[in-house]
Amino acid sequence: MSAPAVAALPHEEFLGHPKGLYVCFFTEMWERFSFYGMKALLLLYLVKYHLFTDEHGYNLIGAYGGLVYAMPVIGGLLADRWLGMRKAVVFGGILLVLGHLGMAIEGHPASRIDGEVVRDAAALQVFYFSLALIIMGVGFLKPNISTIVGKLYGDNDPRRDAGFSLFYAGINLGATVSGLLCGWLGETWGWGWGFGAAGIGMLAGLANFLGGQKHLRGHAEPPDPARLRERRLGPLTREHLIYLGALAGIVVVWGLIQSHSVLVPLIPGLLEASPVLLAMHAVSACLLGGIGWFMFRHCTRIEREQMFAVLAFIGFCLLFFTLYEQTYGSWVLFSDRAMNHAALGIEWSASQLTSLGAFFILLLAPAFAWLWPRLDRAGRNPGSVTKSAWGLICAGLSFFVLVWSARHPQANGLTGIGWFVLAYFVLEIGEMLLSPIGLSVVTALSVPRVVGLMMGGWFLGTSYSEVLAAQLGKLSALEIPEGGTLDVAAALGKYDALFTFSGWLGIGCGIGVLALAPLLRRWMHGVK
Repeated sequence: MSAPAVAALPHEEFLGHPKGLYVCFFTEMWERFSFYGMKALLLLYLVKYHLFTDEHGYNLIGAYGGLVYAMPVIGGLLADRWLGMRKAVVFGGILLVLGHLGMAIEGHPASRIDGEVVRDAAALQVFYFSLALIIMGVGFLKPNISTIVGKLYGDNDPRRDAGFSLFYAGINLGATVSGLLCGWLGETWGWGWGFGAAGIGMLAGLANFLGGQKHLRGHAEPPDPARLRERRLGPLTREHLIYLGALAGIVVVWGLIQSHSVLVPLIPGLLEASPVLLAMHAVSACLLGGIGWFMFRHCTRIEREQMFAVLAFIGFCLLFFTLYEQTYGSWVLFSDRAMNHAALGIEWSASQLTSLGAFFILLLAPAFAWLWPRLDRAGRNPGSVTKSAWGLICAGLSFFVLVWSARHPQANGLTGIGWFVLAYFVLEIGEMLLSPIGLSVVTALSVPRVVGLMMGGWFLGTSYSEVLAAQLGKLSALEIPEGGTLDVAAALGKYDALFTFSGWLGIGCGIGVLALAPLLRRWMHGVK
């Protein structure tokens, strides 16, 4: 059995938590500022500037989301075995800075000539390459920064859930500001201004991480520095080859992201899939095969059952984020096309409204960070499984709020912004019940030497949810004829059908998790 993580020493704490938590907090805050600032604009940029159809826009954001969350499997594995989390985070941060700044090069807007859409091909290639840089950068940074947070706490430390809730607040502080600022810059001053601001944010995050190394207490260093320095190909060390392999991977991803709407026939006339989905299946097969081999070859019975529990929580994550990621897809176009935007004397844009989710997390995170330790001391903590089940149920209920708004439009035929705000609030209660708790469980239950890989598995679950969310969004895709106007009543009918299906999906899955709770608690062997 591996030794448990070393608990933080009192003099290395601040406000009851290890100082390293705050280094990770601000690094992730700026990284998420850049990530969500770009994401808030992405679908609108595609359909308004490059004149993508709704369906192709959904395909691209699904392909991008799928790849950006599949890459942490590779980044987590490389950090676990050779690179260490510090080097992985720094390398990923550099790629992210370059990718987000590249997004600021927008080229010429698309136009229609004789009924055909003419796009700036060179600008689109820069755009696709920038997405590839971001995808690879997230792969190296995202799983490893979360893993560092888990290593700062000892086993069964009651502060762990609270620490992850605070870490989650850092994510959402960045996302709140980025949606408001990048959304406003992008839709008011030009798309390049919004994307450029996201790049500056990532640069600040990288500088913060480099300046806070001493507070990580050595948890982020390579597991075997001598092995990392071994020469493997002439003068090139193993570390050099990892970086070169990642750069080659960027070229591969660059090609994959351009195939977002291509379908490869696997069984002619029956089964087809996109190259992106096939790549994700390949990564999944390798991951699950490796996890299965490790579980049955190197784990005790208790460790094996705990790893099964981790895989179950990854499944909960996949289901929840299939619903949640529609906030950057169908919810964006719904709010842009079929909703009144005025509130508090301000006309809010659709991209700015994506900040609502992160804003509510900021309000809810302190309450949940206070609540869980208090319930634990009173012996009334509902446990991670029950929390996750209610998270899924809340996600489903948020869609029924939108169904109500679609069926009860205001006098001008558009829906009210108040219902949209309420839907976000209910959804974010669900997120606080599921996502930070799930992250905490992954780090607590995973066998220590594969925790980075299992964190990659968590994000691989999210990658499939991105693809599934985009596919669901396509159920509400609209065709607006050239020179025509949107039929709002017909659009509301399509959104109503999509949101009703999504709502029942969340509630049904939540009830299913409650039914499985006794089995999962046995597998967790006392870890809450």
